[in-house]
Amino acid sequence: MKIAIVHDWLVVSGGAEKVLQEIVECFPQADIFTVVDFLEDRTCLKGRPVHASFIQKLPFARKRYRGYLPLMPLAIEQLDLSSYDLVISSSYAVAKGVLTGPDQLHISYVHSPIRYAWDLQHQYLREAGLASGIKSALARVLLHYIRSWDSRSANGVDYLIANSRFVARRIRKVYGRDATVIYPPVDVSGLPLHQEKGDFYLTASRMVPYKRMDLIVKAFSETPERRLVVIGDGPDMQKIRAAAGPNVEILGYQPFEVLRDHLQRARAFVFAAEEDFGISVVEAQACGTPVIAFGKGGALESVIGLPKERPTGVFFRQQTTASLLEAVGRFEKNAGMFDPRHCRQNAERFSTEKFKASLSAFIEVRLARFRAELHGSELSVETGGDASPLAESPRTARASGSGMWH
Repeated sequence: MKIAIVHDWLVVSGGAEKVLQEIVECFPQADIFTVVDFLEDRTCLKGRPVHASFIQKLPFARKRYRGYLPLMPLAIEQLDLSSYDLVISSSYAVAKGVLTGPDQLHISYVHSPIRYAWDLQHQYLREAGLASGIKSALARVLLHYIRSWDSRSANGVDYLIANSRFVARRIRKVYGRDATVIYPPVDVSGLPLHQEKGDFYLTASRMVPYKRMDLIVKAFSETPERRLVVIGDGPDMQKIRAAAGPNVEILGYQPFEVLRDHLQRARAFVFAAEEDFGISVVEAQACGTPVIAFGKGGALESVIGLPKERPTGVFFRQQTTASLLEAVGRFEKNAGMFDPRHCRQNAERFSTEKFKASLSAFIEVRLARFRAELHGSELSVETGGDASPLAESPRTARASGSGMWH
């Protein structure tokens, strides 16, 4: 059986690339396809060759590949996958738009529908300085085209997998399709439990607007009796430095060993973004560190908030300094309720082992049924780690709570 894995683009190593790495480990014989490949750390590829689209050879593609977004739907459709039996796409932009035939099974792990083309369009335009004017009009026309293509491309996928219930709801909203939830992998084994905590709070992320690192820094700067450590770098670095008080220590980019050490020793990890999942939130809990998180998006699925039993964190309901500081105060008032061992146990739900077992079982069942349909026979197989009913049909698959491992 020939297998192809399709990824949006290979430029930096992030959460999507961690998912790609585990997919490649599940299917080490697969060929890998992408829009552009300029990845320096090639650990996630496990030595497999990569086939890139024509955008790879266009001028300035290495640094300005995002500027070729209008060409990406065309580029992904030009990748010839006609000789493959199974196609697995890992998509947060265009990867799921590859063309496949009726005798090919296409399963897509969707990190999110294209955020800036759907519900986050207006936020994206504001942050990019495109809220009005001629450039704004052109951007809106382009995003309208991207939405139309994105919606159509979803129809070419046999089965959709979402990385959280939050993303599954977004998929249902924009594609009219249901998706089975398989949470992304977190290397829990590489993050040892540490029960002794320091006197500082920690936040760590890329410094881009939607991460709301500025909100966290401003809030803690208003309470000089609390110490905050900030790890990360990005376009908003100068803005965040300007907002930081003397009690805020900004370390910039740090290697993973330094990040892990701070995750283990922090009093709590602070997270203010509305994320599809949020791997850093789970990484903190794996170290035994509770989380203070914005109560929207994937964090609601990975953090057990007060007043539930064995809590692993608290939520704040608005992205404001007042709401965040109220949550910090609530955390401090109930500090005795947070047991590092409970945080660790909660994080283990999202281990790489569980991800690979669930993904492999899901694909094995769908592939077995697909083969039976091709040969006109009936087949009954066990679902293994996935409890979704075999009566579901491709492109109309329904996922219920019993079909999600938590």
